[in-house]
Amino acid sequence: MSEPKHPNYEAGRAMRTQVLGADYVNKAVADPNDFAAPLQNLVTGHAWGTVWTREALSPKLRSIATVSMLIALNRPNELKLHMRGALNNGVTPEELREIIMHGSVYCGFPAAMDSMRQAKALLEELQA
Repeated sequence: MSEPKHPNYEAGRAMRTQVLGADYVNKAVADPNDFAAPLQNLVTGHAWGTVWTREALSPKLRSIATVSMLIALNRPNELKLHMRGALNNGVTPEELREIIMHGSVYCGFPAAMDSMRQAKALLEELQA
């Protein structure tokens, strides 16, 4: 049984789609009876519909902050996804590399090395 949508769900879905792409979002929220559906509802409505839609930071700056935090947290799956979103939001490959280089100082070389691998794989995937 599906639960009611978060009040900001539609705004969140639009922002999430703009940043991460329709294919990813459609797959993530496709089955309202999926075990993870309540979390997808919360993430879409709250993170994307309440926070990402705030006007004080541009989507590009939000992407830079998000990528930086994911480097620090060493979350490779979310990192690669948000690197793609950062590119969609206007971050250049060179800027992405510099974010990782900067992160190496504050997050450590292992986190930076893993992040660079994710970025390299993503850029190769996008060039193919």
